[in-house]
Formats: sequence, structure tokens, C-alpha cells
Amino acid sequence: MMKSLLRVLLLTFVSFNIYAQDLDSISFSKAKWGKTSVAKKTKLFTHQFTDSSLFKANQYISFVEVKNHKKAPDFFIGYDKKELIKTAVFAQKYQAKAAINGTFFDIKNGGSVDFLKVNDTVINQNREEKNNIRALHQRAAVVINHHLLNIKKWDSSTSWENNLTDQNVMLSGPLLIFNNEKEKLDSVPFNKLRHPRSAIGIKPDGTVLMLTVDGRQQNSAGMSLFELTKIMKWLGCSSAINLDGGGSTTLWVSGYGENGVVNHPSDNKKWDHEGERKVANVIFIKAKP
Repeated sequence: MMKSLLRVLLLTFVSFNIYAQDLDSISFSKAKWGKTSVAKKTKLFTHQFTDSSLFKANQYISFVEVKNHKKAPDFFIGYDKKELIKTAVFAQKYQAKAAINGTFFDIKNGGSVDFLKVNDTVINQNREEKNNIRALHQRAAVVINHHLLNIKKWDSSTSWENNLTDQNVMLSGPLLIFNNEKEKLDSVPFNKLRHPRSAIGIKPDGTVLMLTVDGRQQNSAGMSLFELTKIMKWLGCSSAINLDGGGSTTLWVSGYGENGVVNHPSDNKKWDHEGERKVANVIFIKAKP
């Protein structure tokens, strides 16, 4: 009798979880995205999920989609070795069409805490954790060669990043999806808790997504990395990587609104486009010359 009851309870629990996941995916698939042209073969998508319709919360998601096409903009990494600068300022400096904040940095002293190489020149080396274990955000990389973006996975060697021959390398993470396989994420607070998030995703045809999820707001709760992985999968990404999030999360598009900031950066704790945090580097696109 007890075994039968436990079996029924277990089946009910599993069925409820599957049903909840189905509701999330259905809600996502039915979203009517706002669409804005950014450049050739490049569009901005935005959507506000209300009535707790996604992961039982309100969510605001925005992303720039860059098609893999000869007329599409080129990818670049922008940085400052020590000074922290707003994503919007970086973007304007480089005359970008769109930009997203990059990897993790030293908020007090400036500079990336993750390996960064631009135009074959190493800008920053990894800063080791206290336990000398490679940080979760140093186990994958965004790489750019001849202005085309890709994602690579750490091969477990100590000198992996320095041995990469790619022209531009930005370590970040955790890696969410790689070659159509979801990566295993540890149940640590950074992964489990909801925060604003930034991510890069690549579809099988080479299309690139630069995506932000707002958070710490009534209008947008933010996401765990487990939830973010689902979003990137639902958008069709075969590989996806997490970038620096939290107050750093910023997506900028040329000519958008008053200051180009698409999402609602959380540092000023207001639902507006003014709360940008200064960062050490960005990934941006620029129209072909």
C-alpha cells in the first residue's frame, strides 16, 4: 500500500514538472517579439513576459540576431586594459551597430579577470581563484577570427587559452550548451539564483545571438543559468555561453531610444535605461567597410 502511494506521488510530481516545463516552452513559443532592423541581416528582438508567464515570473528578454551572411556586420572585441567604461560608451567609441557587455572584471581596479586576447595581442591573463582551481568563467571562450564569432570549450589543460591560435579570445562562462549538448551545471548559488544575465549563442547555421535577460526588478525577475540554458535552446542555439551578468548586463543598439540601451540595467534599481555599470570589455558588431 505504502509503495503504491509513493509511486503515485512520484508520478504526480514528475507529471507536474513536465507540465510546468511545457507551459514555459509554450509561453515562449507564443511570444510576439518586437522586431527592429539593426543592420544588414541583423535584427533586434525584444519581449516583455507578463503575468508570471515564464518560469512563474515576469521576464524581459532582448537579443540581437546576426545572420551568417557575407553582408552581415563583423564581430570585434572592445576593451580597456585598466579603465572601466560603460558598454554604450565603448559602442560609440568603436562606431558599433550593436554591443553587449563582455566577461568578468575587477570592479575595484579595472581590467578583465579572465584571459583576453585582441588582434593576436594578449591583454589580460586569468586571475587565479584562491584555491588555485580554474574559475567556472574560465572554462570556455568566445573566439573571433576574420570577424566571425565562435565558441570553444576548455580542454582541461593548464595553458589552454595561451595555446589557442585564434586572433581574438575572450574567456567566459559557464558554458551552457556545446555542439548541441547541454553542459552540466553545478548547483552553486551563482548558477541557481536568478540574476540579470548576458549570453552569446550560435545556431547550427552560424547565426549569432547577443542576448540579455533583465533581473532584480518587478518587471523582470532574472534567470538562473538552468533557465537561461532553456531559453538559448528554445531559440535554436547549438552552442551558448554565459557572459558577465548582474549589474553589468547591457545590450546596446545604435539609434535605439534616447541612449541606445535596449534592456534595463539594474545598477540604479530603476526600470529605465540609465542604470549601466562600467565594464572592462564588450563584444560588438560593426558594418562592413
